Amino acid sequence: MAKEFPEAEVFELEKIELKSPIIFAGFVGAGLVGPIAINHIIDQLEMKEIAVMRSKYLPPSTVFMRGRLRHPFRFYADEKRTVCAIICEITLRMEGLYSLVSSILDWAEIKGSKEIVILDGVASNEHDNKAYCAAEEDLVRTMADRDISMIPQGFITGLPGGILNECLVREIQGIALLAKANKVSPDPAAASTLIEALNRFYFMNIDTTELKEEKDRLHSEFSELSQKYVEHREEIAGMYM
Repeated sequence: MAKEFPEAEVFELEKIELKSPIIFAGFVGAGLVGPIAINHIIDQLEMKEIAVMRSKYLPPSTVFMRGRLRHPFRFYADEKRTVCAIICEITLRMEGLYSLVSSILDWAEIKGSKEIVILDGVASNEHDNKAYCAAEEDLVRTMADRDISMIPQGFITGLPGGILNECLVREIQGIALLAKANKVSPDPAAASTLIEALNRFYFMNIDTTELKEEKDRLHSEFSELSQKYVEHREEIAGMYM
């Protein structure tokens, strides 16, 4: 008898012990800032894929990048096991988001993580080379000292919003790092701005030269996903008109 597909399960490709990792996460949003930034972090830190998300709420899609097949919702860890990355390269519907949120944060807590940082874009006419944050009050003040501004008001929706909400009632700190990004096209400049903010705040040294120099390649690789995101947002907007 076939086994029913799970509500949401972080399926580990191998059992590894993590050391209370900080988790960086990127999901499909304006300018695809999250996936572009997380992909770059994964490459620069030479991170290893350690798990995938299995869920009946994920659309039956897979991702091809440079001819290589890969799961659209992946988890990574660096060699020291102190940094993890979560990336999702497909648009998600509202149905089942709470199951996905719970699965992600249950896994994070089991691994001893105390902090999850979501990288995302805010739809805008143009990027202003600034990084913004949404976090608890004490952390916002600390970030301001590193040239990361508080975002005055707004909404963070979908999976990022669900994760941040749930962090408020769990023993894990949720932070959103945001950049103004192109409404309709992949925006590697905005992704670069967020990585440079990570470098300042977490004393990292992730080189962003490639993001700045290979804008055309990144635009080509992510253009189809960006179009799907625009269509997805228009569909949601139409539901509430």
